[in-house]
Amino acid sequence: MKLLVTGGAGFVGSHSVNALLQAGHDVTILDNLSTGHRWALQGCELIPIDLRDTYHLNRKLKGRGFEGVLHFAAKSLVGESKNQPAMYYQNNVGGTTNLVRAMQAADIQKLVFSSTAAIFGNPISDLIDEEHPKAPINVYGQTKLVVEQMLQAVTQSSNFSATCLRYFNAAGANNTANLGEWHEPETHLIPNALRAAAGTGNPLTLFGDDYPTVDGTCVRDYVHVDDLASAHVAAIEQMDKRGAFGTYNLGNGNGYSVKDVIAACEKAVGTEIPHTIGPRREGDPATLVASAQKAHNELGWSPKHEGIDEIAQSAWNWECYRRDSLA
Repeated sequence: MKLLVTGGAGFVGSHSVNALLQAGHDVTILDNLSTGHRWALQGCELIPIDLRDTYHLNRKLKGRGFEGVLHFAAKSLVGESKNQPAMYYQNNVGGTTNLVRAMQAADIQKLVFSSTAAIFGNPISDLIDEEHPKAPINVYGQTKLVVEQMLQAVTQSSNFSATCLRYFNAAGANNTANLGEWHEPETHLIPNALRAAAGTGNPLTLFGDDYPTVDGTCVRDYVHVDDLASAHVAAIEQMDKRGAFGTYNLGNGNGYSVKDVIAACEKAVGTEIPHTIGPRREGDPATLVASAQKAHNELGWSPKHEGIDEIAQSAWNWECYRRDSLA
């Protein structure tokens, strides 16, 4: 298939591009490179525009013969979304609306949307399935939920099809393709722990150790980024087999505490990672773990990288490569 990947120079987007290329698809990347990286393009054509630029967006999509779009481009920092809500709505909701309208004008009728577990807010069950109540507790999650609702409405009024993939904590790296996580600022636990260990980042702080969990720290579902990538390939390839609108939660179904993750990072690095305990962050639920049974049943998807040790090791391998070859 001839596919367009928005945000394809970013973390999950670049890994999904790699998986699409390995599956034999023809990929073009649309990315304004505000947070993405040129080294992540993997030889693909780059359309360097912003989704808020409706004039050039429409011109670049028309006549290209794209058969589908995988949409990763978004602002995704929870704290930033609280401080700049209008910007997040303009970028995430407005940008996606522009994309859908440009797709329809160019007769591109298939979209896979990168959504998030943040749409659920505080969980009311041990495992979060697709029908769990949606009550986001931050602006970032709100914008993703609004986009899901918009996409569902569009599919009900046209021949447009959309699949929303809600993933939990994306982590790890593809060491074969030399792809990995590089955000500035970095807010994710694993790269921050590894950078603290390597002396290339700030000292590590754990935000709260008094949660109602086994060891008092937050529990999260970590899913390897290559597994997320394979789900995106399955979603776009199988879209004709399913209904016009679908939602899927992507995770391992296993929860790891912050202290579990640090222990896995220490194992990968081979040394202790010093850290301090800070206050809880506003809006951090105690536990977030996915039920991915629907994705297994309907997409044939199951994560192949199930252990936190494997995820941490791949992330450390990437951190060493990034530090030595790209920094």
